[in-house]
Amino acid sequence: MPVQWIPGGALYANSYVIGTVLVDAGVLPMAIEPYKDKVTNIILTHCHFDHTAHVKEIAHMCRAKVAIHKTDAAGLTDDAKSLSMHFGSRSPGIVPDILLNEGDSIGGLRVLHTPGHTPGSICLFSEPDQILISGDTVFTDGGFGRYDFPGGSRVELARSIDRLSLLDVEGLYPGHGVPVESGGSGHIASARQLLKSGYG
Repeated sequence: MPVQWIPGGALYANSYVIGTVLVDAGVLPMAIEPYKDKVTNIILTHCHFDHTAHVKEIAHMCRAKVAIHKTDAAGLTDDAKSLSMHFGSRSPGIVPDILLNEGDSIGGLRVLHTPGHTPGSICLFSEPDQILISGDTVFTDGGFGRYDFPGGSRVELARSIDRLSLLDVEGLYPGHGVPVESGGSGHIASARQLLKSGYG
């Protein structure tokens, strides 16, 4: 299943189109416009504003349903949980159409609940394609998401990365930075080692 990377730029997160799913919606709607007749669901990896800034407009443009883990749903209307004020803005102010749980499947992607960056952070896994869309849980430079924001937890993040290290991942598509199409498990292993070393 091919993944289309839509870079997020300096402040905002990457988005990805995979099948009929758009993952994250921090990018400008014009970047998604070419896919508007294809996208039926928008999955948010977590509630932070850099991943959700334009979800309301993009959902309207695509006539798509918005999905987020049930634990992070409040962040779509709560400025403090969304961190929107750090961006000089307000939360998207929408109620999601779909509340996700561990193990759900949407658009051929399996939901993995990976708390640590936020309580409701998720990754999306396609086992047949060995593709992991990792949000801000783990990055391709061997780094990992911050856990010092409200609701973050180093212990839970370490547990989540431990879990991801057991997967057979080739394509790794993070919330920030440049994705890789092969060797994803090696990047996850590096992040796991860095976190266990006491870094951060």
